[in-house]
Amino acid sequence: MFLVTGATGQIGRQAVRLLREREEPVRGFVRLESNYSELEQRSADIFIGDLTEEKDIARACQDVKYLISAHGSGGNAQALDYRANIDLIDHAQANGVEHFVFISVLGAQRGYEDSPTFKAKREVENYLKKNGLNYTILQPSGLASDLLPLAERFRNTGFYLIIGDPKNRTSIVSPDDVAKIAIDSVRIEGARNQTFPVGGPEALKREEVPEIFSRIFKRDPITVNVPLAVLDTVREGIGLFDAQTQKSLGTLRTLSANEFFCTQAEINQLETTFNMKMESLESFITRYLGT
Repeated sequence: MFLVTGATGQIGRQAVRLLREREEPVRGFVRLESNYSELEQRSADIFIGDLTEEKDIARACQDVKYLISAHGSGGNAQALDYRANIDLIDHAQANGVEHFVFISVLGAQRGYEDSPTFKAKREVENYLKKNGLNYTILQPSGLASDLLPLAERFRNTGFYLIIGDPKNRTSIVSPDDVAKIAIDSVRIEGARNQTFPVGGPEALKREEVPEIFSRIFKRDPITVNVPLAVLDTVREGIGLFDAQTQKSLGTLRTLSANEFFCTQAEINQLETTFNMKMESLESFITRYLGT
C-alpha cells in the first residue's frame, strides 16, 4: 500500500493516477473540502484527515509500505512543510514503512532565510537523512503546471509578467515526471537513500518562457519586467499592517531573486536512473493547452 499526502495536488494527483493505472493499492490523504472525486473513481482508498493532527497521521500510516509526501504548505510552512513531515517520518518508522519519498524543493540546502518554506524543507531533509528510514529526496525546480494559468492568460492576451532578472535560469519540470520518479524511487536500487535535483531537459532563461508561449499560441508576447526592488517595496508596505503576508511573500522573493536550474549532468543522471526522458515545458503546455 502506498500513502500519498497532497493527493489532490499537482504531483500527488498524478501519482495516484499512475499507481492505479498500474493496479497498485494507494491511499490518498485528502482534506474534506478538497475535490477528490477523481481519486474515488479510480478506486483509491480515500483517507480524509488533517495533516496538522498527529492522530490523523498515525491512522493514515497504518498498513502502509511506501509513503510519498507530496503536500504543500497552504501558506503554513511551520505546520505543514515542517511539523507534518516530521510526524509523517516518525509514524512511517513506527509502522515499518519500507521507503519514504519526500518532495522537497530545488535549492533547499542553500540557506535561504527569507523563505519559511525553503527553511522547512531543508530541516525535513536533514531529519529524514538521520532517521534510519530508506528514503529518496526529490528537489523539483518550478512546476510546469504552475504556468498553466499564465499560459492561458497569454493565449487570451499575449501578456506575460517577469519579476526580477529575466536572464535568471530555471529548469521547469512536468509534475507528471516528478510523480513517475517518486513512484519508481521505491523500487530502484539506485534511488535508495539518494537526493535528486529534478528539472526539465532545458535550463531556460525566464525571458524564454513567453517566447515558448508565443510559438505555441502563435501570438506576439507583451512582456512586462518588474524589478525586484518593486516587490521589496510592496513587501515592506504590507509588513506595516500584515506581518504574516509579508513573511509568506518571502518565498516569492526567493524564487524571483535566484536561479533554480539543474545541470545537464543532473538531468542525465535522472534519465539514466529512472529510464525516462524528461518532458520539456513546450511539450507540457502543448499537451495540456494545445492549439
